[in-house]
Amino acid sequence: MKKLIKGIIDFHQNRRNQVKDTFAQLALGQSPDVFFIACSDSRVAVNVFASTEPGDLFVIRNAGNFVTPFSSSDVVPEDESEVAALEFALEYLKVPHIIVCGHSDCGAIKALCQGREKIEFPHLRSWLRHGEEALRRVRSRGIGHPGSEEVNAVSKENVLLQMEHLKTYDRVADRVKKGQVMLHGLWFDIQNTDVYYAGLEERVFRIIDDVEGERVLAMLKGK
Repeated sequence: MKKLIKGIIDFHQNRRNQVKDTFAQLALGQSPDVFFIACSDSRVAVNVFASTEPGDLFVIRNAGNFVTPFSSSDVVPEDESEVAALEFALEYLKVPHIIVCGHSDCGAIKALCQGREKIEFPHLRSWLRHGEEALRRVRSRGIGHPGSEEVNAVSKENVLLQMEHLKTYDRVADRVKKGQVMLHGLWFDIQNTDVYYAGLEERVFRIIDDVEGERVLAMLKGK
């Protein structure tokens, strides 16, 4: 907390004037082109690894970067926060891109791999159910060994799973079908500071180097 307060003081004294005009414009409204769903992990610093600026991303973060799949039940789901943000992003901000971003050494995925039944905290135990299918897929394919290798494999599969969850919403599926919205998967390797990209169709994570970056940019032309 001390570091946070000292940072605010530093911002006020040294950096505020540099970004004052930017924020003055943003005060009139926001128009981000990406809805960014990320893990709450403090190490997932998208402003660093993607060089984003204020106003670029509409962000929601939760443990495990999960998306609650659609339910036809009339009962309001308990896990409605990320869905409310999704609706706002689509209907009010008209974002053309949705990104699900996972990462290495994810604590939520690690707890999932160790067994939800071992978690004594009821809300966390319940919340992690949204990633169980990713764990099942990885173990059914024999990918990875218990430990960090399995955690990272499940974390990548979980990004794809949450993209599938997004498409259970008619608002998303219809826009994707019409080419109005594109879904993207990112995975951040914390130790090596590498970022990987995957589409839901190819389902393969490739490191975003010069070649892959150009391939993705070509795919995004006009979007």
